[in-house]
Amino acid sequence: MVNLNLIEGKFEGDEAKDILMNVFLTKIHFHAMKNFTKQELTGKIDENAKSRIQILRKELEKAMQLVNEAKAQNKKLRIHSNIQLEWYD
Repeated sequence: MVNLNLIEGKFEGDEAKDILMNVFLTKIHFHAMKNFTKQELTGKIDENAKSRIQILRKELEKAMQLVNEAKAQNKKLRIHSNIQLEWYD
């Protein structure tokens, strides 16, 4: 397994918002395109992609609530984001 450090640092509210929005929206877009492609090729919905989009939207909403709370209290946010890569069969 390999661990990759994607995000590590302290951020002002607007910076944290931009980073988190970009990460989540990129993943949402990935799954939306995956679903679109499957629909175009097979006429069927990609249920996994649809489910991931719903989960990611809820997580994004929670993240934005935390960012807004931090901004309201004039606090910075510390973000840690790691990616673990491993092979599987």
